[in-house]
Amino acid sequence: MLQMLVDFWSQYSLRILDIIGTVIGLWYLWLEYRASIYLWIVGIIMPAIYIFTYLDAKLYADFGLQIYYLVAAVYGWLSWTFGKQKNNNREISVAHIPHRPLALSMLAFVLLWTLISGILLRFTDSNVPFYDGFINALSIVALWMLAHKYVDQWLFWMVVDFVSCGLYIYKGIPFTAALYGLYSVIAVFGYRKWLRLMHENEI
Repeated sequence: MLQMLVDFWSQYSLRILDIIGTVIGLWYLWLEYRASIYLWIVGIIMPAIYIFTYLDAKLYADFGLQIYYLVAAVYGWLSWTFGKQKNNNREISVAHIPHRPLALSMLAFVLLWTLISGILLRFTDSNVPFYDGFINALSIVALWMLAHKYVDQWLFWMVVDFVSCGLYIYKGIPFTAALYGLYSVIAVFGYRKWLRLMHENEI
């Protein structure tokens, strides 16, 4: 019986993790759309699932990014929590990213893309190093923006999600691909929702 379970897991582990990660990802997206602080709790659980999914699929940059996601989820939780305390127990406000941090973010993106793609080319058997590097570099920047409640993070996620959808179809992770296709659509609504929240805070 135990051997049967081991064999079943060996054969279907990628698909099972793909489905579980998709369900948790939808939950995360709903909390992000609502700008709920609890998204960071789910943001700790989700990388734990995708660490194994991406490793199985040989998406090494995505695998490494999950470690960053775990750290960033803790950072985001602390940022929103202490920001709330500083604002007399009010949630930190949604806002546009200032010009200087935006310029530095774009510079960081280019450097990270170059670095990650170079590492994948030299040290792994990845057959999609530039796409994998692109997605991960932009995700790192977008997640930092989310931690600071910058509405513009949704624009970054639109690009990440669209490119990811195509990449995951190519890599044979259909459920995750469908999830990211949905992400790219919902990111549009998330951007509009956060713009409304920003304008409400300004009144």
